[in-house]
Amino acid sequence: MLNLQLALYATTTQASRGRKVKEEAPQGRSEFQRDRDRIIHSSAFRRLEYKTQVFVNHEGDLFRTRLTHSIEVAQIGRSIARRLMLNEDLVEAISLAHDLGHTPFGHAGQDALNNCMREHGGFEHNLQSLRVVDVLEERYANFDGLNLCFETREGILKHCSLAQAALLGDVGSRFLNSQRPTLEAQIANLADEIAYNNHDVDDGLRSGLITLEQLSSVRLFSKHLSEVREIYPELAERRVIHETIRRMINTLVNDLIDQTEININSQKLQDVHDVRRAPALVAFSEPVLELNRELKIFLHNNLYRHYRVLRMSAKARRIISELFEIFMEDSRLLPPQFLQAAKLDHARSVADYIAGMTDRYAIREHRRIFAVEEI
Repeated sequence: MLNLQLALYATTTQASRGRKVKEEAPQGRSEFQRDRDRIIHSSAFRRLEYKTQVFVNHEGDLFRTRLTHSIEVAQIGRSIARRLMLNEDLVEAISLAHDLGHTPFGHAGQDALNNCMREHGGFEHNLQSLRVVDVLEERYANFDGLNLCFETREGILKHCSLAQAALLGDVGSRFLNSQRPTLEAQIANLADEIAYNNHDVDDGLRSGLITLEQLSSVRLFSKHLSEVREIYPELAERRVIHETIRRMINTLVNDLIDQTEININSQKLQDVHDVRRAPALVAFSEPVLELNRELKIFLHNNLYRHYRVLRMSAKARRIISELFEIFMEDSRLLPPQFLQAAKLDHARSVADYIAGMTDRYAIREHRRIFAVEEI
C-alpha cells in the first residue's frame, strides 16, 4: 500500500520508531511487511496450529485453533484498515503475532500458568507474545527474537500493569503516560474480539454444546437468523449458520468503521501523535456495543462454562501445574536449551518452556514424566 493512499493519521514505515537492532531497509517490501513475514516464518507461529482456541485440537479437525484464529483476525483487521485508509500491513503483522505467547489449552492454560507463577512475576500471554518476538525466537545471527518494529511490538502488547510497563522501556511507556497505541493496533484489538466471538459461535454449534434455540435469545444472532430463514426458507442448517454468522460479522465490522470515522472526525487528527494523545478511537456504537456484550455473556455462560469444556479445562490445569511443579523441583528434567536459561531465572525459564508447548506436546510431556508405562 502506497503511503499516498493513507490517511494523515495512519502509521507509516517512514515515521516508524524503528527496530532495537538497526538493519538495512528491506528491498521490495515495507518494514511492516518484513515484520509480517518474520512472524509467519517463526517457530512460535507454526506451533499455533496445535494450540487450543476453545476445543483441544484432537477433538475435531474443523474447530478453530490459535493459528486459524490469528489468520481470521488478520483478514478482518485488514478489511477494516483498508476502509479507514490505515496501514493494512501493520494491522496484519500485529494480528498474526498477538497470540504467539499463548499457552497450550487456551485460557485455562494461561490461568494455570499464571497461578504457578504468582510468586515469580506472574504470567500473561500478551507479555509472553512480546517476549517471544523480543527474546525467545532464535533464528537470526545478529539478534535474539525477531527484531520487529516498535509499532508492531507496541500493538502486540494490548494491556499491561504499570509495574510491568515500567520494566519494558519504550514499548511500555504509553501505559505510564496514559496514551493510546496507533489506530492500527486498536483495530487489531477489536478485530480479535469480532473474530473469536463469532467463530466461537460457529464452533459451539458445530460441537453441539450450544444450539440454535439457545442462541435465539441473543439479539444479534436472532436478528440475522430470522433474516436468513426468511430469504432462504429451504436452506440446509449448516448454510443457515454460516449465512447468519457472516451477517453478524458484517454488522459489527460496518458499525465499527462508521463509529470510528465519527470518533476520528471529532478529534481533527493531523498525525499519529494526535492519535496517541486522543481517547481510544476505534470503537463500536453504543447500541452495537451492547449487542456484542450480550453475545459475549451468552458464550461465557453457555459455551465456556459447559461441563465438557470445564472437564478439559480441569485436565489442562492439572497437566500444566504438575509440569511446572516437577520442573521447579528438578531443573535437570528440562531440555538443554532451557536448562541453561534456568540458571539465570529458573521459574521464568520453566514458564517459557510450558507456554511454548502445543496441546498435544504438553499431554505427551506429562505422560513421559509421570506415566509409569512410559519408562
